[in-house]
Amino acid sequence: MDILQSGTGELIQPFDLDEFREWNRTQKSRKLIDKRMSEQEAVSRFVYDGCYIGTELYGTVRAPMSLAREVVRQGKKDLRVCGQGVLELDLWLAAGLVKKLDITYIGLEVYGTSSALRRAVESGQVEKCVEWSNGAITWRMKAAAMGVPFLPTRSMLGTDTLCYSAAKVVEDPFTGIKVALLPALVLDVALIHVHRADKYGNCQIEGISGFAAEMARACKRLIISTEEIVPTEEIRRYPDRTIIPYFLVDAVVHAPYGSYPGEMAYIYGRDEPAIKEWVDMSRTGEDAKEYLDKYVYSVKDHGEYLKLIGEERLQRCVELREKRD
Repeated sequence: MDILQSGTGELIQPFDLDEFREWNRTQKSRKLIDKRMSEQEAVSRFVYDGCYIGTELYGTVRAPMSLAREVVRQGKKDLRVCGQGVLELDLWLAAGLVKKLDITYIGLEVYGTSSALRRAVESGQVEKCVEWSNGAITWRMKAAAMGVPFLPTRSMLGTDTLCYSAAKVVEDPFTGIKVALLPALVLDVALIHVHRADKYGNCQIEGISGFAAEMARACKRLIISTEEIVPTEEIRRYPDRTIIPYFLVDAVVHAPYGSYPGEMAYIYGRDEPAIKEWVDMSRTGEDAKEYLDKYVYSVKDHGEYLKLIGEERLQRCVELREKRD
């Protein structure tokens, strides 16, 4: 194939698909092992300085917030990151944890652009930003899950996003049309929050499934946080809902309200005043640090964080979801 155009972006996470396949054969057990552990243990065991890490789903929907706060609490640094989130990635940026970024979307939705992202990039704290569309980053994971080095798509063609990506444009040998080749993306660690899981890691999601299936199959280590842990018999009653099978999972963390202050479909809505608090305080580095001191560093775990928020406020989020339903 003739290469017609190459993006100028760095391939932040070079990959070896044969090595990844070997990893899955030798490092992922097929035994039904109890994988329940705390946020502290899961992050300590599987997240390390300099790793390539990703979080799953969009905006404040089903965000792995309890895990993201623990990453901040443990001060993991020089992270190379991908995701399409808002609060969890914003917290990492404000805490100075991110070194390189495969960026699709980091913003504050109705509140505008991210002040934490702007500061981190303009100051040089984030050394490299490589651009992708939301679809492209997901298809990169899909390529890794399929065991192929790239996927051909028509996504990003004719855009500046492609110019600042690490994709290549080629002439399709079958039809002669232009297609963009999206390189596979193998993550070192992925964080995904789900509605329910059993102790082995079989996971079910209600509502939008996002790119959980792709990310779970494109990472070496997968930490799952879940609203509830249910018996395996309950999982087996509805096997079609099991988006992530147990053998892909390395840790299962019980985290009720694990997406708070974001939302969880059919369980609780998002806490708008709490999100607005971050929006306001993240405008300056000093206020962002004050926010982190209050909501991350001053509490030892997710349980203490929920106590700080208070049952009354959490219940209002549940009632908000019930009104919408």
